Amino acid sequence: LRPEAFLDRGGCGACTVMVSKRDPTSQEIRHFSVTTCLVPICSLYGAAVTTVEGVGSMKTRLHPVQERIAKSHGTQCGFCTPGMVMSMYTLLRNHPQPSEEQLLEALGGNLCRCTGYRPILASGKTFCLESNGCQQKGTGKCCLDLGENDSSSLGRKSDVSPFALSSPQEYHLTPTRMTENPEKRTLTFHGERVTWISPGTFKDLLELKAKHPEAPLILGNTSLGPAMRSKGCLHPILLSPARISELNVVSKTNDGLTIGAGCSLAQVKDILAERVSELPEEKTQTYRALLKHLKSLASQQIRNMASLGGHIISRHSYSDLNPILAVGNATLNLTSEEGTRRIPLSEHFLAGLASADLKPEEILESVYIPHSQKWEFVSAFRQAQCQQNALPDVNAGMRVLFKEGTDIIEDLSITYGGVGAATVSAHKSCQQLLGRQWDELMLDEACRRLLDEVSLPGWAPGGRVEFKRTLVVSFFFKFYLQVLQELKKLIKPFPVPVSALNSRRYPEISDRFLSALEDFPGTVPQGVQRYQSVDSHQPLQDPVGRPVMHLSGLKHATGEAEFCDDIPMVDKELCMALVTSTRAYAKIISIDLSEALEIPGVVDVITAKDIPGTNGTEDDKLLAVDEVLCVGQIIFAVVAETDVQAKRAIEKIKITYEELEPIIFTIKDAIKHNSFLCPEKKLEQGNIEEAFEKVDQIVEGEVHVGGQEHFYMETQRVLVIPKTEDKELDIYVSTQDPAHVQKTVSSTLNIPINRITCHVKRVGGGFGGKIGRPAVFGAIAAVGALKTGHPIRLVLDREDDMLITGGRHPLFGKYKVGFMNNGRIKALDIECFINGGCTLDDSELVTEFLILKLENAYKIRNLRFRGRACLTNLPSNTAFRGFGFPQGTLVTESCITAVAAKCGLPPEKIREKNMYRTVDKTIYKQAFNPESLIRCWNECLDASSFHNRRKQVEEFNKKNYWKKRGIAVIPMKFSVGFAATSYHQAAALVHIYTDGSVLVTHGGNELGQGIHTKMLQVASRELKIPMSHLHICETSTAMVPNTIATAASVGADINGKAVQNACQILLKRLEPIIKKNPEGTWEEWIEAAFEQRISLSATGYFRGYKAFMDWEKGEGDPFPYYVYGAACSEVEIDCLTGAHKKIRTDIVMDACCSLNPAIDIGQIEGAFIQGMGLYTTEELKYSPEGVLYSRGPDEYKIPTISDVPEEFNVSLLPSSQTPLTIYSSKGLGESGMFLGSSVFFAITDAVAAARKERDIAEDFTVKSPATPEWVRMACADRFTEMVWNYCLFS
Repeated sequence: LRPEAFLDRGGCGACTVMVSKRDPTSQEIRHFSVTTCLVPICSLYGAAVTTVEGVGSMKTRLHPVQERIAKSHGTQCGFCTPGMVMSMYTLLRNHPQPSEEQLLEALGGNLCRCTGYRPILASGKTFCLESNGCQQKGTGKCCLDLGENDSSSLGRKSDVSPFALSSPQEYHLTPTRMTENPEKRTLTFHGERVTWISPGTFKDLLELKAKHPEAPLILGNTSLGPAMRSKGCLHPILLSPARISELNVVSKTNDGLTIGAGCSLAQVKDILAERVSELPEEKTQTYRALLKHLKSLASQQIRNMASLGGHIISRHSYSDLNPILAVGNATLNLTSEEGTRRIPLSEHFLAGLASADLKPEEILESVYIPHSQKWEFVSAFRQAQCQQNALPDVNAGMRVLFKEGTDIIEDLSITYGGVGAATVSAHKSCQQLLGRQWDELMLDEACRRLLDEVSLPGWAPGGRVEFKRTLVVSFFFKFYLQVLQELKKLIKPFPVPVSALNSRRYPEISDRFLSALEDFPGTVPQGVQRYQSVDSHQPLQDPVGRPVMHLSGLKHATGEAEFCDDIPMVDKELCMALVTSTRAYAKIISIDLSEALEIPGVVDVITAKDIPGTNGTEDDKLLAVDEVLCVGQIIFAVVAETDVQAKRAIEKIKITYEELEPIIFTIKDAIKHNSFLCPEKKLEQGNIEEAFEKVDQIVEGEVHVGGQEHFYMETQRVLVIPKTEDKELDIYVSTQDPAHVQKTVSSTLNIPINRITCHVKRVGGGFGGKIGRPAVFGAIAAVGALKTGHPIRLVLDREDDMLITGGRHPLFGKYKVGFMNNGRIKALDIECFINGGCTLDDSELVTEFLILKLENAYKIRNLRFRGRACLTNLPSNTAFRGFGFPQGTLVTESCITAVAAKCGLPPEKIREKNMYRTVDKTIYKQAFNPESLIRCWNECLDASSFHNRRKQVEEFNKKNYWKKRGIAVIPMKFSVGFAATSYHQAAALVHIYTDGSVLVTHGGNELGQGIHTKMLQVASRELKIPMSHLHICETSTAMVPNTIATAASVGADINGKAVQNACQILLKRLEPIIKKNPEGTWEEWIEAAFEQRISLSATGYFRGYKAFMDWEKGEGDPFPYYVYGAACSEVEIDCLTGAHKKIRTDIVMDACCSLNPAIDIGQIEGAFIQGMGLYTTEELKYSPEGVLYSRGPDEYKIPTISDVPEEFNVSLLPSSQTPLTIYSSKGLGESGMFLGSSVFFAITDAVAAARKERDIAEDFTVKSPATPEWVRMACADRFTEMVWNYCLFS
């Protein structure tokens, strides 16, 4: 279970389990997936819970779901895998032969930051009957059983056991302890601060509600639970009606449907779907609208838990169902001891007016939803940051009733969510439109009236005011067109002329407008992964170059892979929680700990005064002293017997501040105040001023790139165990750099490094965020362990992790580019500023790397690149996958796009014209051969059929006004490694034991990138023994000292060289024995070596690649080698909402000779999807006071399974070689990140097409991420103009 991964909001799915319960009405057993972080233990009375450990294990037998996900290479770090397994397992319990649509829905609530989802879906599709290549011809065999061709499939015949269609049932466990006739007596559970009461009968429930009128009813805990956690709401008594069958009754009548308030949203979805299939379409308009939103409302797990009644009563402003129920004239059936009554689900109820609300002693028993009627039309609309599992920016329910046989409005109802503190009804506007014809004049008037009535103040919750206002009228326009289409079917010929949405009028809706009616469907991605087969002469037991499964894959799938916080509680262990600043820049005046220390279980408070050694650095303190520099800076830590007690104590601590000035949050403000962290970094070649004088055209522009949260699935955590003598410490930590943790703890405690041992078994994702930060948490926990003498466990929840740790640097770039009319760029001047936060951290290095990498794939003779890191009052930003390259190169590629627009040429032509073509030198004078770059580019163009699809995109855009497609192809030259030789050294320790088994230890850390798997592949080849003889236990500073951070894509490179060296040393020692007995076995040789006193242990060492950079001269060889690649993406955007779908992506990457193509392709796919998130959905939002708003999966949207391109193809460039690296392989951990920008540029291509058609300037300020808000407002049209005019004159 992974309940600590998120903020108890059910947002990630990592803690998914299956709950089995008897339906109180039908008495049938229901199996449904839930997230344990939201499920109160008291609510499980009478239920059975199946965890991933109960599905299958390495010790007993694997369930096919577990086997398939591992052998499809669907695990990397593995932290999310148990949740994925349980979602699929539950799906199979309910649907042994699921559809692909059901699979997509089941996994929609499970997040993964590593894999890019494609292999996870591939494993699930093997259970789907209609899936291409799976369950073929009804034989029950899996497509993976047939994978013979190395060049097209990551599967192997030997990888997966055969699996008959009926066989899931063989593996299913039947819950045995579920009560067939549950008790009817009231159950009461007493907690420390809360009493949980579960009545057994409806009568008991009503009596309890009368006795405790303020006590809330709790079923799914999806609303109350997060509120209790985030807002500190405490209810002394909770009433659970889960066992009340009356709340689950469903009744059908001739005029409507009554659904029990206790039915889950998943049950409501099934009930509505059944009713839609039974009734004529005209009677199910409201039901269809509800079903549309139920498909995208939250996740499958949340829908399984949340109740219809709870959703309605919560009255969230963003409710997806309440607007539809309101316009559908739904009625609420209320009950109390005094009797029953009915109230309409009206605007007054949704606004919480006392006259239209429940009385304190009443409960909502059921909801009545009437049938729709002929000449009545109901529609639902929503727009969110991403398609699935995201709260809406705006949603709406709309209903219109016409006088029979006409287009005259008899009744109209429009309700919006997300535009105020509650769901808002446009009642006045609707009343004023009664009696009007459904025509263009009515549309114009309706839009004006809606903007007047549904007015959002500038300070509206969530901001995005203009965007939300635009959606208000855009949604109504969609409704207008939908109804018009339906009327045309009923009224022939249609008597009212309809015009286009521009100056021309025409009698019919143009076919070009009809695309506005279509929503983007959810589609299960398809794709092919291609790589080069190993040489036919390579020995079968030599695993190098083969798609070997991740070493921990099966353990990930069974939950047996141990992460840092899975270590069982040790004797006398204490928990630590951090106290952080609530001010952005202030002096600490006073601290009052008295109330906190009085809380039972609180042991101590750790402050800067308790540090015996150094408190960080002068500019970057571990614990704040006298002043704070940002919201989220750590001031001190509370140590208590439990985590709950420690967090309770934090709430009681009183800190008095005095605000300081200036407070700086943005790059713009930093430039204004000349607030920088380090000197400017600059590279220049040619004569840029002279070149600008000789060009045909000059374009200047700006690019804004937002920051990015690492969002590793396993948050920061550490366990420090003090030993009884010599001040020794064992530290178990989730880090990419255990040596840095070791050194920091040493200096903080003022004890020698040799007393401290750091252990890293595996890390649940890092992406750069676990290089420097874990040392801070390790040091603070170590101070606590030293002071108290107890082991200390520190585990950050998601909210604190995001608040404290920082992420990718936001960037502001300015460019000036000079070029000839044919597109040849002669001069380019780029100045970049990054937001470094309140301390230096890695910002200077990021600035350097950004400048070094800005040229990307282009040979431009006159260049000037400048970069500064800004000092602001935000948490320090730090290393992140790509290390400046994904932000900086977006500026360069935006220049290319701008040049293309001015020249009237496609961007790909400008890219080709300016690309490196022959052996050349970079701006920093490092020589390289771009042959592989050109090959990747050309192969990507061919594999993607780019030129044909470019024509198809143009044709599509001519035929569609409200939907536009865009296509882009992006080249990449990514430099690998650190810009210093000393950071490329590595060591390994290899032991051979007398039974022939081998233990390999090296300095790399397993982050999910498969480094341990690759190291055993190297050792297997060098020692010429099967991988089954080899084992890696952990990374430990006691085994391999003075290690370098596992980062910069070189982990496998340099550690592989070290392992190779150690194995070669050992094999050299064994040569005489092998020569003497060439027919002997490995075990016989080892036994003989031991008898002859030959050392069977060896240290391997790699001195590192040479790398240096002289910034004064502006030249050097800072990088060992380059990775080349290209990506082509095609998207379609909805100009009315800003939504988009990814149609297809093709990636070609130069991996040279891959050590493990399955792992490398997984790294490419995962990096691409993470980059796609950076450029499209991942948006950090801060308050005016510098508080990070987006501190969890509700507000911060990483890509979900529905964001994967519909067709996703990855190819490794064949026949490529590099003599520098281990077996001519390349490190691919980071390079794919930037290729996600192909989606961004495809979106901007589509936006440019929309603007061109509307006669608006094609050039516009480039802003990443390309959120629905940016896309919608960039596609300016009549409705955005309405909003802007309204803003001007209101």
